[in-house]
Parts: sequence; structure tokens; C-alpha cells
Amino acid sequence: MNERSRKKLLSILRVLKAAGSQPMGGADIQHALQLEGVDISERSVRLYLERTDKEKLTESLGRRGRLITEAGLQELGSAHIIERLGFLSARIDQMTFRMTFDLATRAGTVVVNTTLVTPRHLAHHAGAISKVYAKGYAMGTLMALLKPGERCGEFAVPEGHVGLATVCSITLNGVLLKAGIPVHSRFGGLLELRKGEPIRFVDVITYEGSTIDPLEVFIRSGMTNYLGAIANGDGRIGAGFREIPAESREKVTDLARRLQEVGLGGFLQIGRPGQPLLEIPVSEGRAGAVVIGGLNPVAIFEEKGERVFSRALSGLIEYERLFPYSELRSRIVDFL
Repeated sequence: MNERSRKKLLSILRVLKAAGSQPMGGADIQHALQLEGVDISERSVRLYLERTDKEKLTESLGRRGRLITEAGLQELGSAHIIERLGFLSARIDQMTFRMTFDLATRAGTVVVNTTLVTPRHLAHHAGAISKVYAKGYAMGTLMALLKPGERCGEFAVPEGHVGLATVCSITLNGVLLKAGIPVHSRFGGLLELRKGEPIRFVDVITYEGSTIDPLEVFIRSGMTNYLGAIANGDGRIGAGFREIPAESREKVTDLARRLQEVGLGGFLQIGRPGQPLLEIPVSEGRAGAVVIGGLNPVAIFEEKGERVFSRALSGLIEYERLFPYSELRSRIVDFL
């Protein structure tokens, strides 16, 4: 079995594990996978299930569906150990090198995160999402909408949904790298705000020690407070911490200004060489930088009680496809 097929098989096992003692049929499994961006037909699901039955990873209950077996749970556990070797830091480096955006020509691809949501729910929360951008708590001012059936990397948008693509902060890494400035991404965290001003990081997850984007974890865990941030400036938002060579600080400051002009501004603060930034110590010969989290706008759904599926660093998209957040309401009408 090739790697792509194995990932789909494991995805089926994960869906069955999440269902617990409730059997699931092929159609239900396919629907659950599509909501996670996995492009697979019901027939393919049935073929995979025949294989998992044969390998004793699942148990068939006839028309009632399938249950995952103890062997299936052990297979998932073993796969998780292997996946842990592919830490998020490697994915960050990969996407940094693959993006092609050129700041001078304002052309090329940028890294995006993608969230699956129904058009109706997106329209309902468009106002609050736009406020996250307006308050400066989002990565830049641009976004894109993906149609049903459209792909972003390995991420597919299922029928009845729209893909909300927000610019990932890793785009900043790519721009700096193309300018000859190496960037060290240290961690993603929750940044506490008081009256709109950043105070300190209250929780962090290092990129080297995680296979999941930290903001995905914080958002799903209900640890964010964007509603408070956009209401009175008191809240908790997602942010990342980078380190840059001390000698590059002036050049990075200039690039940050230029990125702001093209709708890709994401630098919240740039520290002094060798000095702590928001209580975070920085190595000698380097300067710290706090960047806005790319998934910040979609946290509104979770805080409003709407469970959505988001994937950080989901793929690349052409810069020319992005539009200002102020156009979200008018653009979503085409999907309703």
C-alpha cells in the first residue's frame, strides 16, 4: 500500500474511533471524511473497509455499519508514533521554500490556512470575522474563498461548504528568506491583550515538539477570546514568535512596512537585539519578533459555538486570488 492510500485508511480508522461504540456505514464515513477535507468516494470507502475487515482492524455488523477493533486502535497508535517524527517545524520549512510570492512584483503564491464552513454560517459570522481583521488581530487584510470541489494542496472542499482561506504567517518567513534573511520559528502561543495592547504570552507550544499547529489546539480547546478582543481590546489571540539575525532588524522593519502596504502585514512587534520581547528571552546575536496568527479570524466560529474544521498550512494560493476582508459579505452571496 502506498503512502497516500495508507493515510486514507488511517483516516477511516480515526473516524470510526471517534464514533466510539456507534457503528458507522460507508456513506457516513465518507461524509465525515469530506468534512475533514479528505477527497474520497463512497465506493473507495467500501473497498478500504473490506481491507480493514480482512486485517481484523474493523468489525462488520452488516447493515448497521462497522466498529473499530482493538487491533485497529493499536494500528492507529503505532501510526501516531511514526507521524510524530514529522514535526510541524519540517512542514514550516517545506512551505517556506515552496511559496513563490515576490514582494516587488506582488505576484506568486502565498501560504494559506483553510477552514471548511457552510455558506450560511460564514455569512452569519462575517461581521465578527471582519472585526478581527479591522482591529489588526489577523494576518494581513486579505482572504480567499474556495468553491466546492476545489483543492488547496491535499485539502478538498466538500459539497455544501466553502473554503475560507486565510493567509498563514509562514508567508512572512518566505518573504524574509527571499530577502536573504533566515528566520527561526520558535513557537505558537496565546497572547494576552489589555486595551488592545499585547501584554504577555500565557501559553505556548513549540513547533519542534508538535505535529499540529498550536493555534488549532488553542482554538479547539476554547482557550481563545477574540470576542473580548474585538469588543474592548481585552482578550487572548493567537500569535507566533520568531527570531531573526540582529543585523537584519532594520531590513525586517522595512519589509514589515512594505508587507503592510500589500495587505500581508503580520508583524506585531520587533524586539531589540539580544533583549527579551514580551518576557520571552532571545539568543545573543538575534532579535525577537511577534507575528499575528493566520487562523485568528476563524476562531470566531468556535467561540460562537460553531464547530468547523480548520487546517493550518493547508497549501499555496496565488496572491491575485486574495481579496480584502471588507468584500467578504458581498462575495459570500454567490455561494448562498
